[in-house]
This record gives sequence, structure tokens and C-alpha cells, in this order.
Amino acid sequence: MSKSDEHSLAEFISPTFGRLSLDGMFSKIVEYIEEGAGHTFHLIIGTDSFLNSETLFVTAVIIHKVGSGGRYFYKKAHRKKMENLRQRIFYEATMSVEFASVIMEKLNENGLQKLPVEIHLDVGMNGDTRDIIKEVVGIVTGSGYAAVTKPDSFGASKVADRHSK
Repeated sequence: MSKSDEHSLAEFISPTFGRLSLDGMFSKIVEYIEEGAGHTFHLIIGTDSFLNSETLFVTAVIIHKVGSGGRYFYKKAHRKKMENLRQRIFYEATMSVEFASVIMEKLNENGLQKLPVEIHLDVGMNGDTRDIIKEVVGIVTGSGYAAVTKPDSFGASKVADRHSK
């Protein structure tokens, strides 16, 4: 199986439910939203990476019940070593946007197209990523999603980061 096939078929891991397929994860998201009828929910997608002998990318999917916590799922993908930070950040953003489009299709099929979807980016005004914020945010907003940067991008900088080391 090639790396790209592995990525598309990747299992998600949930601290609450263990290993799940994409459909299994999506069912748990829908179930959580239905259990919390009357609450406001946001779907958050963020990707972070860790550089070693190869590059490990972790994409986190968080269903945030505003004011009451949430649940999250993540998947890992191994790629060739990408030492260039700019290239890695753009790849993270692209992975998040591509995955958001898969999720949006499923949301639309299930009558949840109004659920706000945010892409959390591992870029901020401090540090090495400040020079590429506008470009990376442009990729996300140009794809129709809300872009969130540090210090508010916990989907990438906290949740995905926790599982990327």
C-alpha cells in the first residue's frame, strides 16, 4: 500500500472511543451534536508536524461544544523528511483544507452544512512563521473556511501537537 493510500484510509484515534474509521469518527461527531441539541458547536481541523528521520503529520478533528468542552480525533501520516519550515507549514495547511472538504461533504449529506468549520493553523505573529501568515491564511480562506492562527489555534498548536511527538 502506498503512503497516499495509507493516508486516505487512515484510521482515526479517539481518546474516548479508540480506533475508528472515517465513517465511525463522523458518526461519533453526529451523535455528540445530537446529544447536545440546543448547544453551539464548531468543527475544528488542525494539522501539526514533527521532524525526525521523516516528517510525521498529525491531523486533529475537534468537535467543540462551545462553553462545554468537546471531543477530538486524530490521525497520523508519515512523509519524507521536509526540513524546509515553509514547505511543511504549507503542507499542514493543505492537509487540513483537503480533509475539511471531505468532512464538509459528509456534513452536507447529513443536513449539517451550517456547522461552522474552522482550520487551525500552526502559525503566529511570533516566531519563524510570521512571514507566511498571510499566504497560509489565504489558502484556507480562499477555500471557504475560517482560518485561526496562534495563539487561538489550539486545534493545531495543542491537540495535534500533543500527538506529533
